[in-house]
Amino acid sequence: MIHFVLLLVCAVAIYLSCEWFVNAVEWLGERLNVGKMAVGTILAAFGTALPESVVTLVAVTTGGTEEAKDIGVGAAMGGPLALATVAYGVTGAMLLLKRRRERLAFLATTGMPPSDPAAYPDTEDATGTERDMKRLAKDQKWFLPIFIVKVALGLVAFAFKPALGLLFFAAYAVYFWREIRSSRAAEDEEEEELEPLKLQPKAASPSTWAVVAQTLATLVVIFIAAHFFVKQLDVIGPMLGLSATVTALLLSPIATELPEIMNAVIWVRQGKTKLALANISGAMMIQATVPSGIGLLFTRWDFDGALLWSGLITMAAIVYLLLSMRAHRLTPRRLTVAAGFYVLFALGLIPILS
Repeated sequence: MIHFVLLLVCAVAIYLSCEWFVNAVEWLGERLNVGKMAVGTILAAFGTALPESVVTLVAVTTGGTEEAKDIGVGAAMGGPLALATVAYGVTGAMLLLKRRRERLAFLATTGMPPSDPAAYPDTEDATGTERDMKRLAKDQKWFLPIFIVKVALGLVAFAFKPALGLLFFAAYAVYFWREIRSSRAAEDEEEEELEPLKLQPKAASPSTWAVVAQTLATLVVIFIAAHFFVKQLDVIGPMLGLSATVTALLLSPIATELPEIMNAVIWVRQGKTKLALANISGAMMIQATVPSGIGLLFTRWDFDGALLWSGLITMAAIVYLLLSMRAHRLTPRRLTVAAGFYVLFALGLIPILS
Protein backbone atom coordinates (compact mmCIF):
# COMPACT_ATOMS: atom_id res chain seq x y z
CA MET A 1 0.00 0.00 0.00
CA ILE A 2 2.85 2.39 0.78
CA HIS A 3 4.03 2.20 -2.85
CA PHE A 4 0.60 3.20 -4.16
CA VAL A 5 0.48 6.10 -1.68
CA LEU A 6 3.96 7.26 -2.74
CA LEU A 7 2.94 6.97 -6.40
CA LEU A 8 -0.02 9.27 -5.76
CA VAL A 9 2.10 11.71 -3.74
CA CYS A 10 4.70 11.88 -6.52
CA ALA A 11 2.03 12.49 -9.17
CA VAL A 12 0.53 15.35 -7.13
CA ALA A 13 4.01 16.80 -6.52
CA ILE A 14 4.78 16.70 -10.26
CA TYR A 15 1.50 18.42 -11.13
CA LEU A 16 1.88 21.19 -8.54
CA SER A 17 5.53 21.71 -9.50
CA CYS A 18 4.53 21.97 -13.16
CA GLU A 19 1.96 24.63 -12.20
CA TRP A 20 4.78 26.71 -10.73
CA PHE A 21 7.17 25.79 -13.56
CA VAL A 22 4.94 26.94 -16.44
CA ASN A 23 4.24 30.13 -14.52
CA ALA A 24 7.98 30.80 -14.11
CA VAL A 25 9.06 29.75 -17.59
CA GLU A 26 6.65 32.20 -19.25
CA TRP A 27 8.24 35.02 -17.24
CA LEU A 28 11.68 33.63 -18.11
CA GLY A 29 10.79 33.81 -21.80
CA GLU A 30 9.75 37.44 -21.33
CA ARG A 31 13.04 38.21 -19.57
CA LEU A 32 15.10 36.53 -22.31
CA ASN A 33 13.02 38.21 -25.03
CA VAL A 34 12.13 34.99 -26.82
CA GLY A 35 8.85 34.46 -28.67
CA LYS A 36 5.90 32.69 -27.17
CA MET A 37 6.35 29.55 -29.26
CA ALA A 38 10.01 29.30 -28.24
CA VAL A 39 8.90 29.34 -24.60
CA GLY A 40 7.24 25.98 -25.30
CA THR A 41 9.62 24.45 -27.86
CA ILE A 42 12.89 25.54 -26.19
CA LEU A 43 12.63 26.75 -22.59
CA ALA A 44 9.91 24.48 -21.20
CA ALA A 45 10.97 21.48 -23.30
CA PHE A 46 14.64 21.87 -22.40
CA GLY A 47 13.84 22.25 -18.71
CA THR A 48 11.69 19.13 -18.41
CA ALA A 49 13.72 16.97 -20.81
CA LEU A 50 17.14 17.82 -19.37
CA PRO A 51 16.70 15.67 -16.22
CA GLU A 52 15.72 12.70 -18.39
CA SER A 53 18.82 13.20 -20.54
CA VAL A 54 20.93 13.23 -17.37
CA VAL A 55 19.35 9.93 -16.32
CA THR A 56 20.24 8.45 -19.73
CA LEU A 57 23.79 9.77 -19.41
CA VAL A 58 24.21 8.22 -15.95
CA ALA A 59 22.75 4.89 -17.11
CA VAL A 60 25.03 4.50 -20.12
CA THR A 61 28.23 5.78 -18.49
CA THR A 62 28.02 4.09 -15.07
CA GLY A 63 26.22 0.87 -16.04
CA GLY A 64 28.43 -2.07 -15.14
CA THR A 65 26.94 -4.39 -17.76
CA GLU A 66 25.62 -4.08 -21.30
CA GLU A 67 22.14 -4.86 -19.95
CA ALA A 68 22.37 -1.90 -17.58
CA LYS A 69 23.46 0.37 -20.44
CA ASP A 70 20.54 -0.88 -22.53
CA ILE A 71 18.23 0.78 -20.01
CA GLY A 72 19.50 4.11 -21.32
CA VAL A 73 18.85 3.03 -24.90
CA GLY A 74 15.31 2.01 -23.97
CA ALA A 75 14.74 5.42 -22.36
CA ALA A 76 15.98 7.16 -25.51
CA MET A 77 13.39 5.26 -27.55
CA GLY A 78 10.55 5.28 -25.03
CA GLY A 79 10.51 9.04 -24.55
CA PRO A 80 9.62 10.01 -28.14
CA LEU A 81 7.07 7.18 -28.28
CA ALA A 82 5.22 8.41 -25.19
CA LEU A 83 5.28 12.02 -26.39
CA ALA A 84 4.11 11.26 -29.95
CA THR A 85 1.21 9.14 -28.70
CA VAL A 86 0.17 9.62 -25.07
CA ALA A 87 1.14 13.29 -24.68
CA TYR A 88 -0.66 14.38 -27.86
CA GLY A 89 -3.60 12.13 -26.99
CA VAL A 90 -3.97 13.62 -23.51
CA THR A 91 -3.80 17.13 -24.99
CA GLY A 92 -6.58 16.27 -27.43
CA ALA A 93 -8.72 14.78 -24.64
CA MET A 94 -8.22 17.89 -22.50
CA LEU A 95 -9.26 20.10 -25.43
CA LEU A 96 -12.40 18.02 -25.93
CA LEU A 97 -13.32 18.29 -22.26
CA LYS A 98 -12.57 22.01 -22.10
CA ARG A 99 -14.50 22.95 -25.22
CA ARG A 100 -17.50 20.78 -24.35
CA ARG A 101 -17.58 22.29 -20.86
CA GLU A 102 -17.52 25.79 -22.36
CA ARG A 103 -20.28 24.88 -24.81
CA LEU A 104 -22.49 23.50 -22.03
CA ALA A 105 -21.88 26.60 -19.92
CA PHE A 106 -22.85 28.85 -22.85
CA LEU A 107 -25.95 26.75 -23.49
CA ALA A 108 -26.96 26.89 -19.83
CA THR A 109 -26.52 30.68 -19.76
CA THR A 110 -28.18 31.69 -23.04
CA GLY A 111 -30.44 28.74 -23.80
CA MET A 112 -28.99 28.41 -27.31
CA PRO A 113 -25.86 26.74 -28.74
CA PRO A 114 -22.89 29.00 -29.54
CA SER A 115 -22.38 30.06 -33.17
CA ASP A 116 -18.56 30.10 -32.87
CA PRO A 117 -17.10 26.98 -34.59
CA ALA A 118 -14.38 26.85 -31.90
CA ALA A 119 -17.03 25.81 -29.40
CA TYR A 120 -17.59 22.55 -31.25
CA PRO A 121 -14.78 20.21 -30.15
CA ASP A 122 -14.75 17.98 -33.21
CA THR A 123 -14.60 20.64 -35.92
CA GLU A 124 -12.06 23.31 -34.96
CA ASP A 125 -8.35 22.83 -35.68
CA ALA A 126 -6.53 22.30 -32.39
CA THR A 127 -3.52 24.36 -33.48
CA GLY A 128 -5.52 27.55 -33.98
CA THR A 129 -4.32 29.59 -36.96
CA GLU A 130 -2.79 28.24 -40.16
CA ARG A 131 0.54 29.80 -39.17
CA ASP A 132 0.52 27.85 -35.89
CA MET A 133 -0.23 24.65 -37.79
CA LYS A 134 2.70 25.25 -40.14
CA ARG A 135 5.04 25.83 -37.20
CA LEU A 136 3.97 22.61 -35.50
CA ALA A 137 4.23 20.68 -38.77
CA LYS A 138 7.75 22.04 -39.29
CA ASP A 139 8.80 20.59 -35.92
CA GLN A 140 7.42 17.18 -36.89
CA LYS A 141 9.19 17.37 -40.27
CA TRP A 142 12.45 18.01 -38.43
CA PHE A 143 11.79 15.16 -36.02
CA LEU A 144 10.83 12.45 -38.50
CA PRO A 145 14.04 12.20 -40.62
CA ILE A 146 16.23 12.48 -37.51
CA PHE A 147 14.24 9.71 -35.85
CA ILE A 148 14.41 7.50 -38.96
CA VAL A 149 18.22 7.80 -38.95
CA LYS A 150 18.20 7.07 -35.22
CA VAL A 151 16.27 3.82 -35.74
CA ALA A 152 18.30 2.80 -38.81
CA LEU A 153 21.55 3.12 -36.83
CA GLY A 154 20.16 0.63 -34.32
CA LEU A 155 19.98 -2.03 -37.04
CA VAL A 156 23.54 -1.80 -38.37
CA ALA A 157 27.04 -2.04 -36.94
CA PHE A 158 30.20 -0.34 -38.19
CA ALA A 159 33.39 1.02 -36.66
CA PHE A 160 32.67 4.77 -36.60
CA LYS A 161 29.01 4.55 -35.52
CA PRO A 162 29.68 6.04 -32.04
CA ALA A 163 31.12 9.19 -33.63
CA LEU A 164 27.77 9.83 -35.33
CA GLY A 165 26.37 10.69 -31.92
CA LEU A 166 27.97 14.11 -32.31
CA LEU A 167 25.79 14.75 -35.36
CA PHE A 168 22.67 14.41 -33.20
CA PHE A 169 23.96 17.11 -30.86
CA ALA A 170 24.65 19.30 -33.90
CA ALA A 171 21.12 18.68 -35.22
CA TYR A 172 19.61 19.94 -31.97
CA ALA A 173 21.92 22.97 -31.97
CA VAL A 174 20.64 23.91 -35.45
CA TYR A 175 17.02 23.39 -34.35
CA PHE A 176 17.64 25.50 -31.23
CA TRP A 177 19.12 28.35 -33.28
CA ARG A 178 16.29 28.20 -35.82
CA GLU A 179 13.58 28.31 -33.13
CA ILE A 180 15.12 31.26 -31.31
CA ARG A 181 15.61 33.21 -34.55
CA SER A 182 12.10 32.52 -35.91
CA SER A 183 10.42 33.29 -32.58
CA ARG A 184 12.13 36.69 -32.33
CA ALA A 185 11.21 37.44 -35.95
CA ALA A 186 7.51 36.77 -35.30
CA GLU A 187 6.67 40.28 -34.19
CA ASP A 188 2.99 39.88 -35.02
CA GLU A 189 2.35 37.45 -32.19
CA GLU A 190 -0.42 38.63 -29.95
CA GLU A 191 0.70 39.80 -26.51
CA GLU A 192 -0.82 38.00 -23.53
CA GLU A 193 -0.78 39.33 -20.01
CA LEU A 194 1.22 36.99 -17.82
CA GLU A 195 -0.13 35.73 -14.54
CA PRO A 196 1.72 37.06 -11.47
CA LEU A 197 4.78 35.06 -10.52
CA LYS A 198 3.74 32.69 -7.76
CA LEU A 199 6.90 33.50 -5.79
CA GLN A 200 6.04 37.22 -5.91
CA PRO A 201 2.24 37.31 -6.42
CA LYS A 202 1.87 41.04 -5.63
CA ALA A 203 4.59 42.24 -8.00
CA ALA A 204 3.42 43.52 -11.39
CA SER A 205 6.91 42.78 -12.76
CA PRO A 206 8.75 40.19 -10.64
CA SER A 207 12.47 40.28 -9.96
CA THR A 208 14.67 38.33 -12.34
CA TRP A 209 16.23 36.44 -9.43
CA ALA A 210 12.76 35.29 -8.36
CA VAL A 211 11.94 34.09 -11.88
CA VAL A 212 15.19 32.13 -12.10
CA ALA A 213 14.84 30.76 -8.55
CA GLN A 214 11.28 29.55 -9.14
CA THR A 215 12.28 27.94 -12.44
CA LEU A 216 15.26 26.07 -11.00
CA ALA A 217 13.50 25.05 -7.78
CA THR A 218 10.50 23.59 -9.62
CA LEU A 219 12.80 21.69 -12.00
CA VAL A 220 14.57 20.09 -9.02
CA VAL A 221 11.25 19.03 -7.48
CA ILE A 222 10.00 17.71 -10.85
CA PHE A 223 13.20 15.71 -11.34
CA ILE A 224 13.11 14.16 -7.84
CA ALA A 225 9.37 13.42 -7.94
CA ALA A 226 9.57 11.87 -11.44
CA HIS A 227 12.54 9.74 -10.33
CA PHE A 228 10.60 8.36 -7.35
CA PHE A 229 7.48 7.94 -9.51
CA VAL A 230 9.42 5.62 -11.83
CA LYS A 231 10.84 3.73 -8.83
CA GLN A 232 7.35 3.09 -7.46
CA LEU A 233 6.19 1.82 -10.86
CA ASP A 234 9.12 -0.62 -10.91
CA VAL A 235 7.80 -2.08 -7.65
CA ILE A 236 4.07 -1.90 -8.40
CA GLY A 237 4.38 -3.46 -11.90
CA PRO A 238 5.37 -6.94 -10.64
CA MET A 239 2.71 -6.65 -7.91
CA LEU A 240 0.12 -6.31 -10.67
CA GLY A 241 1.55 -9.33 -12.48
CA LEU A 242 3.54 -7.35 -15.04
CA SER A 243 7.06 -8.44 -15.89
CA ALA A 244 9.99 -6.09 -15.41
CA THR A 245 10.35 -5.86 -19.20
CA VAL A 246 6.73 -4.84 -19.72
CA THR A 247 6.97 -2.30 -16.90
CA ALA A 248 10.12 -0.78 -18.43
CA LEU A 249 8.70 -0.61 -21.97
CA LEU A 250 5.10 0.40 -21.23
CA LEU A 251 4.87 2.26 -17.92
CA SER A 252 8.28 3.85 -17.43
CA PRO A 253 8.18 5.96 -20.64
CA ILE A 254 4.87 7.51 -19.59
CA ALA A 255 6.28 8.17 -16.12
CA THR A 256 9.40 9.86 -17.44
CA GLU A 257 7.36 12.07 -19.79
CA LEU A 258 4.82 12.94 -17.08
CA PRO A 259 6.17 16.50 -16.63
CA GLU A 260 5.60 17.29 -20.33
CA ILE A 261 2.12 15.76 -20.13
CA MET A 262 1.32 17.80 -16.99
CA ASN A 263 2.59 20.99 -18.66
CA ALA A 264 0.26 20.32 -21.59
CA VAL A 265 -2.72 19.73 -19.28
CA ILE A 266 -2.05 22.97 -17.39
CA TRP A 267 -1.57 25.10 -20.51
CA VAL A 268 -4.73 23.70 -22.17
CA ARG A 269 -6.65 24.45 -18.99
CA GLN A 270 -5.34 28.03 -19.15
CA GLY A 271 -6.37 28.35 -22.80
CA LYS A 272 -2.76 28.31 -24.09
CA THR A 273 -3.04 25.36 -26.46
CA LYS A 274 -0.21 26.58 -28.71
CA LEU A 275 2.21 26.46 -25.79
CA ALA A 276 1.03 22.97 -24.86
CA LEU A 277 1.60 21.61 -28.36
CA ALA A 278 4.89 23.50 -28.72
CA ASN A 279 6.16 22.00 -25.45
CA ILE A 280 5.47 18.46 -26.70
CA SER A 281 7.04 19.01 -30.14
CA GLY A 282 10.08 20.70 -28.60
CA ALA A 283 10.53 17.90 -26.07
CA MET A 284 10.32 15.37 -28.91
CA MET A 285 13.20 17.12 -30.70
CA ILE A 286 15.34 16.92 -27.58
CA GLN A 287 14.43 13.26 -27.04
CA ALA A 288 15.27 12.48 -30.67
CA THR A 289 18.73 14.02 -30.47
CA VAL A 290 20.37 14.45 -27.06
CA PRO A 291 19.68 11.02 -25.47
CA SER A 292 20.34 9.40 -28.85
CA GLY A 293 23.72 11.11 -29.16
CA ILE A 294 24.61 9.99 -25.63
CA GLY A 295 23.49 6.43 -26.39
CA LEU A 296 25.49 6.23 -29.62
CA LEU A 297 28.64 7.47 -27.88
CA PHE A 298 28.52 5.10 -24.92
CA THR A 299 26.57 1.95 -25.96
CA ARG A 300 26.39 -0.54 -28.82
CA TRP A 301 23.11 1.08 -29.95
CA ASP A 302 21.84 -2.30 -31.06
CA PHE A 303 18.05 -2.70 -31.27
CA ASP A 304 16.04 -5.80 -30.43
CA GLY A 305 12.50 -6.50 -31.65
CA ALA A 306 10.81 -4.45 -28.93
CA LEU A 307 12.92 -1.34 -29.56
CA LEU A 308 12.40 -1.61 -33.31
CA TRP A 309 8.64 -1.95 -32.78
CA SER A 310 8.62 1.18 -30.60
CA GLY A 311 10.47 3.06 -33.36
CA LEU A 312 7.99 1.97 -36.03
CA ILE A 313 4.99 2.96 -33.90
CA THR A 314 6.54 6.37 -33.18
CA MET A 315 7.08 7.00 -36.89
CA ALA A 316 3.54 5.87 -37.70
CA ALA A 317 2.12 8.29 -35.11
CA ILE A 318 4.14 11.21 -36.54
CA VAL A 319 3.06 10.40 -40.11
CA TYR A 320 -0.56 10.33 -38.91
CA LEU A 321 -0.16 13.75 -37.28
CA LEU A 322 1.56 15.21 -40.35
CA LEU A 323 -1.21 13.96 -42.66
CA SER A 324 -3.81 15.51 -40.36
CA MET A 325 -1.91 18.82 -40.39
CA ARG A 326 -1.56 18.79 -44.17
CA ALA A 327 -5.33 18.30 -44.47
CA HIS A 328 -5.87 21.12 -41.93
CA ARG A 329 -7.85 18.66 -39.82
CA LEU A 330 -5.80 18.38 -36.64
CA THR A 331 -8.91 18.50 -34.46
CA PRO A 332 -8.96 17.61 -30.75
CA ARG A 333 -10.56 14.29 -31.61
CA ARG A 334 -7.79 13.44 -34.08
CA LEU A 335 -5.20 14.41 -31.50
CA THR A 336 -6.85 12.05 -29.03
CA VAL A 337 -6.65 9.22 -31.56
CA ALA A 338 -2.84 9.50 -31.40
CA ALA A 339 -2.99 7.75 -28.01
CA GLY A 340 -4.34 4.70 -29.83
CA PHE A 341 -0.90 4.14 -31.31
CA TYR A 342 0.38 3.46 -27.79
CA VAL A 343 -2.32 0.82 -27.37
CA LEU A 344 -1.20 -0.68 -30.69
CA PHE A 345 2.38 -0.70 -29.37
CA ALA A 346 1.26 -2.57 -26.23
CA LEU A 347 -0.63 -5.18 -28.27
CA GLY A 348 2.36 -5.67 -30.57
CA LEU A 349 4.61 -6.33 -27.58
CA ILE A 350 2.68 -9.48 -26.68
CA PRO A 351 4.00 -11.69 -29.51
CA ILE A 352 7.44 -10.00 -29.37
CA LEU A 353 8.00 -10.67 -25.67
CA SER A 354 6.48 -14.14 -25.77
